[in-house]
Amino acid sequence: MAEPDASTGQPKKKSGALMTIIGIAVLTLLGAGGGWAVGTIVAPNIKGAKEVEQAKDAEAKKKAEEGLARISTEANNVVQLEPITSNLAYPSENWVRLEVALLFNGPPDVKVSEDIHQDILAYIRTVSLQQIEGPRGFQYLKDDIKERVDLRSQGRVSKVMFRTFVIE
Repeated sequence: MAEPDASTGQPKKKSGALMTIIGIAVLTLLGAGGGWAVGTIVAPNIKGAKEVEQAKDAEAKKKAEEGLARISTEANNVVQLEPITSNLAYPSENWVRLEVALLFNGPPDVKVSEDIHQDILAYIRTVSLQQIEGPRGFQYLKDDIKERVDLRSQGRVSKVMFRTFVIE
């Protein structure tokens, strides 16, 4: 048992609990002070990094806007079609997103490029997932679209460039 203190008659048991509480309080204050010190040392670097990241994002956005024009000029003869998003014939739950650019032999023709866009959209709706699986299926899809472009443009389009192809 705890021996009573000669001067007050209280047991010494409370001094151990009091020392534990004081020890925990001191360690908590040391931890908080250390966290504050590390935060003040590291935080200015984080703010600077955020500013650099925002500058890079703004620069990347500017470059993206300068990208391939939807309707190009005679200088490059390239027309980027609007993205084609459609569901497949089978399974109808799957979607396809396709972005295509056309390289014309001469000056680009807006009417022909819009007709080609609609023709590709109509074709994509008839394709099943099994037809375009794997590298061979994708190559067949490219060949079919190239053939349709050649028929629709009557030879005015020299190249079909696939920018993106995503199946969901």
